[in-house]
Amino acid sequence: MRILVAEDDSVSRRVLAATLTKFGYEVVVAADGAEAWHALQSADAPSLAILDWMMPEIDGIELCRRVRATSTATPPYLILLTAKSGKVDVVAGLEAGANDYLTKPFDRAELRARVQVGVQVLELQGNLAERVRELETALSQVKQLQGLLPICSYCNKIRDEQNYWQRVESYLSEHAQVVFSHGICPDCYTKVVQPQLDERSESNKETASC
Repeated sequence: MRILVAEDDSVSRRVLAATLTKFGYEVVVAADGAEAWHALQSADAPSLAILDWMMPEIDGIELCRRVRATSTATPPYLILLTAKSGKVDVVAGLEAGANDYLTKPFDRAELRARVQVGVQVLELQGNLAERVRELETALSQVKQLQGLLPICSYCNKIRDEQNYWQRVESYLSEHAQVVFSHGICPDCYTKVVQPQLDERSESNKETASC
């Protein structure tokens, strides 16, 4: 998991980066909001970002707004790093698009816990996106039969779009991607097959008696 740390204070930036590295994450650093915005727009943008509220160029609140205004298949998880802990400030950060917040000076255990929550959310989003892609692929391979199908009242053949009459199984095979295996239902066996077997059996008896 790659994590972006955007913090203009060099000491805080190094401490955050070192701590996250010890936790086993790959860290990308940015010294201001402009660098952070560039990193978040790159093709290999980090999936999770810790953004300082107060930064030159672009602050953390504006970064959250810009990220949420950008349509992406897998939006990043944003943690806002701030010295402000009042309810109004927290609400403002969340309304701007932050998923979570972390107050300064940060606690190592709290940092680990909040990052782990972000990783779990991203994994769930990834799994959901994969299921959606699989469903879209499956639906794209399904052909649906809709509308009124003219069918012969006697032989049960269906008239296709070119005005040709086809057997039902032929028409469905072409339009619904199905394969038929022929069998005999109980009613047809009783009405058609059994009488033929009985007739053949009687014929064999007559032949044998001669």
